[in-house]
Parts: sequence; structure tokens; C-alpha cells
Amino acid sequence: MVGVDVGVTRFATLSDGTVYEPENSLRKRIKKLGRAQRSLARKVRGSGNYKKQKLKVNAIHIQIADSRQDYLHKTSTAISKNHATVALEDLKVAKMCQSAQGTLEKPGQNVRAKSALNRSILDQGWHAFKTLLQYKLDWSGGELILVDPKYTSQKCSYCEHVASENRLSQSQFVCVVCGYAENADLNAAQNILAAGHAVLACGDIKWVTT
Repeated sequence: MVGVDVGVTRFATLSDGTVYEPENSLRKRIKKLGRAQRSLARKVRGSGNYKKQKLKVNAIHIQIADSRQDYLHKTSTAISKNHATVALEDLKVAKMCQSAQGTLEKPGQNVRAKSALNRSILDQGWHAFKTLLQYKLDWSGGELILVDPKYTSQKCSYCEHVASENRLSQSQFVCVVCGYAENADLNAAQNILAAGHAVLACGDIKWVTT
């Protein structure tokens, strides 16, 4: 059994220490895509040149999607082959990526940073990863357990103390009570694993629905 923490800096960190770096399919091609889209905007809509440029833009979008899907397939296959039971946070990706602009009544704050984070989250393909992992584990006779993501990044996996101060940075975790220090993503993955074991012990497995 293994716990998996997904993120932006690291695509997936497993509780056994295995790390999968992000593919960043969109980020790698964002400049190329931007140039193609700006060129398209300068063309006369409906003209032959417009249609040719639109095909180029579509081709870049296909490259991005294919690259992301290929990476997600390879990663989910590797994890499902090596682990019969996988615990994963039950992340609400759509809610996490709500518009950074906010509404008229509640305008967004730090819009540029939030927009960049939203783009990075969507670039990782977390929802597709969960779906692929589910069906591959089903096919191999394994199981995927979804756990509550609350406090997994703030909880010490050694003494179980919970505090926002434990998370010193994106990558560094140091417990303010017992002094346990670890990579923040690995600590979270270990908490996810413990939560998965707790779910199994209670006999109340929360399955993925698509």
C-alpha cells in the first residue's frame, strides 16, 4: 500500500520516497502557443491564411494534450503495477481552479498569481490521473482509496501534531513540537498513507466516481 501526494512542483510524491517530476506539457509550449495565437488574431477571419494558422494552433493544443495523456498513462501504470492499494487525496480540482477574478461582490485577490496556479494545476491533469489510476487498479485487482485532504500538508507524520507553522515553505516541513523534518510532499504522502490505513480499518472505502 502506498500514499500519493500530488502537486505542482512535484507531480506525485509517494510515501515510499518515489518522486514523479511534472511533465508541464502546457508550460513547455506556452510561448509557442502564444505566438501562434497572436498570429491567428492578426489574420482576417475566414481567409485562407486564417484557416491555415488556426490548424497550427489546433496542432499545438493536440501536442499538449497528447504529451500530458502519455505521461499520465505511464505514471499511473507504474504506480498500479507496483502497488495493490493506493491512497489518494479526494481533491476537488474544479473548485480549486475557480476563476481567480472572483465576482463583482467578491473580487479576487492576487489574481495574477492565482491564475498562474490554476493554470499549473490544470496542466498536471490530476483528475485524469485519478481516473486512469482507478481503472488500472480495478483491472489488476487493486483498489484506490480516496481520503480527506484536510491538514495532510500541516500534520506531522511522526507525532501527528497539526499546525500551519509546521509547513515552513513549499518544500520544507519541520514540526514545531517534535522537530521532525522532512520534505513537505513526502510528509503529506505519509499522512495520506496513514489516512488510507484508517479508512481500511473502518471498512468504509470511498471509491472514485467518474
